[in-house]
Amino acid sequence: MTISAKDLRGITVATVLPFDEAGAIDWDGYSAVLDHCAKPETTDCVFVNGHAGEATALTDAEKTEVIKRTREQISPDQPLLAGVVPTGIPDALRQAEAVREAGADVAVIFPPEALGGGNANTMAAVKMYELLAKELQMPLSHFQFPIASGFGLATNVLAEIAKIPEVIAVKEGSATLLAYDENRRAIKAADDNTAILPSNFHWFFAQVALGGDGILSGLASLVPGLLKDLWDASENMDLAAMRAANDRLYPVVRAIYGPAPVVDMHTRMKDGLQMMGVIKNAAPRLPLLPQSDAVRDGVRQALIKAEVL
Repeated sequence: MTISAKDLRGITVATVLPFDEAGAIDWDGYSAVLDHCAKPETTDCVFVNGHAGEATALTDAEKTEVIKRTREQISPDQPLLAGVVPTGIPDALRQAEAVREAGADVAVIFPPEALGGGNANTMAAVKMYELLAKELQMPLSHFQFPIASGFGLATNVLAEIAKIPEVIAVKEGSATLLAYDENRRAIKAADDNTAILPSNFHWFFAQVALGGDGILSGLASLVPGLLKDLWDASENMDLAAMRAANDRLYPVVRAIYGPAPVVDMHTRMKDGLQMMGVIKNAAPRLPLLPQSDAVRDGVRQALIKAEVL
């Protein structure tokens, strides 16, 4: 399947990955997660081996197996994106080639360590993407980190990357609404065919109100229908429906993303899936930790308030 930016519109779920009590991947549980969150009626695209899927805790063989099993289970019409979390360019090339061989349609490139420390404001990332595009000849997406992390690329750098034909999307996680809007406008001015996929979880409503090509979120693993309602309302320019969808989303967003540390967001999503009966075990792999009873109870109460539990 040849993928372009227009194929990435709508809801993209970043899938969480359940493990069993011994820490092995729970493949039956993962199949149930896909049944829950990747149905074509709510979800347009599937993104695996990202933060939600605890990619940095997986072996290369496990990441390949996640891609293969996902491709086998989801609809042939649903684009499959896969994360590439490299240490540098040779590793990025190796991982991206493995992603393609396993059956993914788009390689989502995370910023390597060398792009931190102020290098995110230089043309270094542009040169990297030019090389990756030339060598791989496959659809690529940039994974934009929060600006405060030091790995979030500058607006002018993103605009130059968007001009590269193989780069068909930017997963926009700058984590400020101003940066999101500036980046969105600059990228679209550089190449209107580059998809902007909002993923700043505190501002789902505001982002789609400003404009975007969909929503990419791990939260779609837990409540795909709520995100779909918000997206559909935005597509229909129905402000009242957008507000109603956002009001249902709000308690879930706060319960998942509010408590510190925020890195535990995806474990809380798995807590919710366990409460729904989708998976048996919510515990992550180290260095992530299980959540406290208080945090888990907050997730439960939020899901009840949102009328999904």
